[in-house]
Amino acid sequence: MITFRQKGDFSKLTRFLERAKEVVNLGDLDKYGRAGVDALSSATPVDSGLTASSWYYKIQHQNGVASISFLNSNVNDGVPIAIILQYGHATGTGGWVQGRDYINPAIQPIFDEIANKAWEEVRRL
Repeated sequence: MITFRQKGDFSKLTRFLERAKEVVNLGDLDKYGRAGVDALSSATPVDSGLTASSWYYKIQHQNGVASISFLNSNVNDGVPIAIILQYGHATGTGGWVQGRDYINPAIQPIFDEIANKAWEEVRRL
């Protein structure tokens, strides 16, 4: 039989995690949101330019978690144009237009920067 005994409490760990939560500056998400929109806009294939100029971001805070979402408002007959540019689509005559992966390469450096910055701040504790 295995038994465990614990003496003390987790106050030091709790204090560390609370400080870490406060140190990671979530206000920087606005900066990253603007950078992400710029990156997506410049990487979006251009015909009329409407899809490229329709990128925006949302920051949400809920239950101690912050998230950033990148969205595109160019929708035609219920079809999000940014998505069909990314993944491809069928044509009305039975053909297929191949998609082009432009979203992932454009936004990955922003995600990497967010992760690196957060890790640097946590390590400073």
